[in-house]
Amino acid sequence: MNLDDFRKLNPNDFSNWPTVPKAIALCALFVLILFAGYWFDWQNQLSELDTAKQKEAQLRESFLAKKKQAVNLDAYRSQLKDLELAFGALIKQLPNKAEMDALLTDINQAGLGRGLEFELFKPAEKETLSDFYAERPIALRVTGNYHDLGAFTSDVSRLPRIVTLSDINITPGTHALIMSATAKTYRYLDEDELTAQKAAQKKAEKDKNKGAKK
Repeated sequence: MNLDDFRKLNPNDFSNWPTVPKAIALCALFVLILFAGYWFDWQNQLSELDTAKQKEAQLRESFLAKKKQAVNLDAYRSQLKDLELAFGALIKQLPNKAEMDALLTDINQAGLGRGLEFELFKPAEKETLSDFYAERPIALRVTGNYHDLGAFTSDVSRLPRIVTLSDINITPGTHALIMSATAKTYRYLDEDELTAQKAAQKKAEKDKNKGAKK
């Protein structure tokens, strides 16, 4: 068939069309139906399918992560127990309020035991409170030879209670070296102090919320 034969076809008499034009027309109609179906319906369904696949992948990852946690739950519990024991051991290294004076004496005796002379030993009047402990800095200035100063810092680090030295500065003096430093001691808060601290925090939050509402 040529182009003239297609032009002579009667669109109102499709049943009598020759086989080739009829097949072409049916194929074109089929393609048109497919395109219309995709445009008006299937593309939305495909988009929903992609979204569902992404959600499935996220849920799968979440499931695998939780499954891994569940499998390692006993190991996590064991690690937590070890951490609690280690934390408890550290807490025991913090003196309570009544033992604080004894710790200050131990620091002083560590210097005197090394033959150092204290020019300054001044604990701060106020402590810095944290969640469960209080920090108290001590201003130090001692004189002695290099070996004795080093031995003193080593002795302080080996005290049964936690003491840290910071801001260390060593300068030559007339007959010996002069070391200035800040020793920080720590103690745990007793129950009354913890209760008072929690009450103060609640009051501060309450006052903050009132101020925000205004």
